[in-house]
Amino acid sequence: MAPLPPSKPSDTSSPQNSGDQNIRVLIVDDSAFMRYTLTRRLGETPGLTIVGAAHDGKEALNLLESLKPDVITLDVEMPHMDGLTTLRQIMATRPTPVIMVSSLTTEGARETIQALTFGAIDFIAKPESKANIEQIIEDLVVKIRRAAKAKVIALAPSISLPQKGPGDTLPKKVRPRRETDKVVVIGASTGGPRALNQLIPQLSADLPAAFVIVQHMPVGFTRSLAERLNSLSELMVKEAEPGDRLEVGKVLVAPGGFHMVFDKDGSVSLNQNPTVHGVRPAVDVTLISVAQNFGKATVAVVLTGMGRDGANGAVLTHSVGGKVIAEDESSCVVWGMPRSVVEAGVADEVAPLANIPDAIARAVQWT
Repeated sequence: MAPLPPSKPSDTSSPQNSGDQNIRVLIVDDSAFMRYTLTRRLGETPGLTIVGAAHDGKEALNLLESLKPDVITLDVEMPHMDGLTTLRQIMATRPTPVIMVSSLTTEGARETIQALTFGAIDFIAKPESKANIEQIIEDLVVKIRRAAKAKVIALAPSISLPQKGPGDTLPKKVRPRRETDKVVVIGASTGGPRALNQLIPQLSADLPAAFVIVQHMPVGFTRSLAERLNSLSELMVKEAEPGDRLEVGKVLVAPGGFHMVFDKDGSVSLNQNPTVHGVRPAVDVTLISVAQNFGKATVAVVLTGMGRDGANGAVLTHSVGGKVIAEDESSCVVWGMPRSVVEAGVADEVAPLANIPDAIARAVQWT
């Protein structure tokens, strides 16, 4: 498909578009209906210009250099060249913020998690029927505007897909948590899956700590995230369920659509109370419950993400004598959540992602 003519000029005086530059968007989807609908609806949005629409990855790569989009929406499942292959090529030739458009199938979720670890900024779940397409437009507009401001970080050699070996089938070391063991709560949003994909495999199963992850993610995707991290790590990683407990050597991932809290005995409770900071799960909900119940044994780790979720929990963690670690701006896709922690004055250590495993080890071994 040839490049599209520019969409109608945006009204830059619109409050909705306040502070935004005109964002050039390339749509890549094998569905003619999706290409047409996204082109029409997004093209009507102030501040967005649809510069082209491609029906597969090969066409998208051919258009990439001439159109120079600011953001790309990329279908995961396409013929000729799938979304993952296309994404890798984009990151290798002209790194650009990419939002994946994923099906809600188990396989679609698995591929989406891979895409996020390969450099995609965000994703949106494709509606199950054409009648529901309008439901995603508003969310997609928000994600496009965020993606345009994000820092694209290409896949580092250290987080390439692992080569499986005979040792991968060995049982993982998990034991009950003792009172002296730390509880490490890791919170992340935009850019989080990539960061977690690098961080979690670097953590030793011998660390005297139970781990918790709160990653902003909707229903249907956190299980695939947990399974992927489990396949890469010495630690046992699983999506949390009622009845799970904090254990040393184990990582519990908050399930999408649920807040996760812990009782004094370390048992998990899940709820669907109202969103906090517009999200569920929220880092603050989990971190505050851990700090209230485990005091100075709490270690808060706030990674890349938009907004300030985690700051309130970090303040409480600091006040009860726990340790707080924030990711440095240099490695963040979006320096929002860690920035709020730093500006609150409660970060014991600010470190780039590559140094956070050592920072966690020091915090866990601190008495």
